[in-house]
This record gives sequence, structure tokens and C-alpha cells, in this order.
Amino acid sequence: MAHTAELIAVGTELLLGNIANTDAQMVSEGLSTLGVNVYYHTVVGDNPERLKEAIEIARKRADVIITTGGLGPTCDDLTKQTLAEVFGKKLVLHEPTAERIKAYFTKRLPGAKFTENNLQQAMLPEDCEILQNDWGTAPGVAFEADGVHVIMLPGPPGECTPMFHHRAVPYLQKLSDGMIVSRSLRIFGSGESAVEALLRDRMNELQNPTLAPYAKVGEVELRITAKADTEEEARRLIAPVEDEVRGILGDIVYGADVKSLEAAVLPLLEEKGLTLGTAESCTGGLIAKRMTDLPGSSKVFAGGVVSYTNAVKQSLLGVPEAVLKEKGAVSEEVARAMAEGARKALGCDLAVSSTGVAGPGPDGDGNPEGLVYLALATADGTFVRKVAQGQGRDRIRTTAAHHAFDMVRRYLTGLPVEKI
Repeated sequence: MAHTAELIAVGTELLLGNIANTDAQMVSEGLSTLGVNVYYHTVVGDNPERLKEAIEIARKRADVIITTGGLGPTCDDLTKQTLAEVFGKKLVLHEPTAERIKAYFTKRLPGAKFTENNLQQAMLPEDCEILQNDWGTAPGVAFEADGVHVIMLPGPPGECTPMFHHRAVPYLQKLSDGMIVSRSLRIFGSGESAVEALLRDRMNELQNPTLAPYAKVGEVELRITAKADTEEEARRLIAPVEDEVRGILGDIVYGADVKSLEAAVLPLLEEKGLTLGTAESCTGGLIAKRMTDLPGSSKVFAGGVVSYTNAVKQSLLGVPEAVLKEKGAVSEEVARAMAEGARKALGCDLAVSSTGVAGPGPDGDGNPEGLVYLALATADGTFVRKVAQGQGRDRIRTTAAHHAFDMVRRYLTGLPVEKI
């Protein structure tokens, strides 16, 4: 039986726009992987009457209600109390949870004063399943009543994310009469609409597995999801569909079940025993940041230079003054010189560079917003890619970094590097 879920985020700060509701995105993605349909998202402030109304509506149209937030010790944390009231459950003090909260303060927050209101977090609905919180003090809660499964998770993302994956997901998996498995193919080099056009007929034909595209900034994710009695059987259903998709899309598929282009590049560098360096202008260090965000990057990343001004391009990277004056900073020639200079200065095997116009608007030489040149310097020569990426400073910088990693990936796998 397919389950339908509604997400209710609790917190006035969400309604005011003080913080983004990243919990909802994370939970929805996770539920999609499990094959749970999400039809509604609701955000409610710290008001028990409005929360009660939202729960009453949700229980009529969903058989799984997942709440985030409102489980803390303060007077506006009323999620448990309200849900317990709606579903006719008493709140009782759970002594083991109370002891865990006290121990958390003693071991993890030795400088903080323990106050009795923290024990509000140990008041839990009777006969519930307690979802132990190893990342904070407020435990999660799960129970079933009137044919509806209720799961309550803490709001802070540092607690909500691991609580969902390590506590809620196992609970939800027990509700399924089979095993749901997904395989995520990551694509760079074609937009969502173009990918969908190539695969539309197969998407409409497929029932198990299913095939669905998801647009990311500058790239596309294709998720193949199958349901079977066992994980092994589900993966057997996925395999031929993956082969078919790869055959249609070719080398723009850069990985499976990998989170990013840089995450695909790192093991390739390790495998070949090569190091990478960066020389960045318009991306402002984003390429280096994304690389060093990865655990283990110290084995392959030599370092980076943010050469935002022409003076730094000349002094640190050796870009000739004459080239800068004649061609301008945003040019193929300067991108090439930057990459080659970084490879020499950093002593690395490969070096990527970026120079372009992040905007807003054109630069002083009349180059349009979104024009970026990227170069990759290697022992086999230097490759340059010119891209025009439209508008939006963040999008331009992010997509430029995508291109840089794609060039490295293509070089390391023997594909044409300058191809987009």
C-alpha cells in the first residue's frame, strides 16, 4: 500500500522568513526515496489553535503526518501537547528520557545551567515509540492512532536531518510491504527540459521502476526507483533502466549515487595519483571551497589562488601584463595563462582557472554578464572552455565551478575536455 504524507513545520520564525525551511526539503527528498507520496507542506506558527486546525486537516488527507519543530523546553514548544490532544493521548513523564537529558547537560553542556523546564522534553505521549536523539536533547516521537502514523522530529537541522535518516526512516520502512530502492544518476551538460525530452516516452511507459528528473542549479538528477520484495530484486529491476538511460545520454552522466561533480572528481584524482590546484577570479574561491569541503581532499588538493585583480594575476600567476591589456581579463588567453601559472606556482599536476563576468551587468570592457572562460592546465597541454550562462551572480559562479570540475572529470576519464 502506498502511503501519503503531509509535512507540518512548526515555528513562527519560519512564517516570518527569519530562517528557511530546509527541514521540509530534506524530509521530502527522503520520503520520495522511500516511495511515500508527499502532497502537502504546511507551516504553522507557535500557536496551538492554528496548529490544531492544521493537524485536523492533515489527518483527513494523509496517513502519515511528520512534524518538525516545537519539541523544545520553552513555553512556545507545543507540538507534542497539541498532537497528543488531537489524537486523544496523555502526556506522561518518561524517566529514562529525563535522565538522558540531565546527562546530556552534564557531559555535553557543562557550562550550562540545567533548569526544570528542560524536563518538558521528557513528557511524551503514552504508548509512543521514542526516537532517541543522539544529536540534542529533545527526543523524537512516533505513534499510530486512528489509522494515521505520526512522527515528530526536532526543528534544528543538525538534529532533524540525522533523526530523520536514522530514526524516522527505519520506522517508515516497517510500514512498507516491500523494499523501495532508488538509484540517482547525476547529469551535467544538458538542461532538465532537454533531458526530459529524450526520455519522456520511457518515463511515461515505466511503472516499476519509475524514472523522474529533478532540476538542480546547473545540473540534473535522474532518479530510478523500484519496489520489490528484496533490495537485490529491486536493484535488478533498476539495472537495465540505468543502462538504457546511460546509452541515451552518454557522457553527460557523470556519476551514480554521487552528490556532486567534485565528489566524482576526487576518487579519480586519487586513483591516478594526481593533484589539483585552482586559480580563480570570478568564482572567488568557490572551486577550492567545494573541493576542500570533501573529506580526504587533502590527499589530492594542492591549494588555490584567488586572483581577483589584474595585479594579483600578474604577480602570483605570472599572467603577462601585455596579454591583460590586449585581450582583457575576461578572455581565453588570460584563463589559459592563469591555469598554467597556477600549475607552476602550486606544483600540482592539474590546475583549473576561472575568469568571467558574474555581474550584475556587463564589465568595463563590455563583456556580458555570464560570460566565463575556464581553463585546465595539464602535462598534455591546456584546455579552454568558453561558456555563456545567463544572469544571476550566484548561479553564474556555481555553474562556472560545475564546468571547472566537469573539465577535470573529462580529462581524467579520457573524454573531450573542451566539449560542453
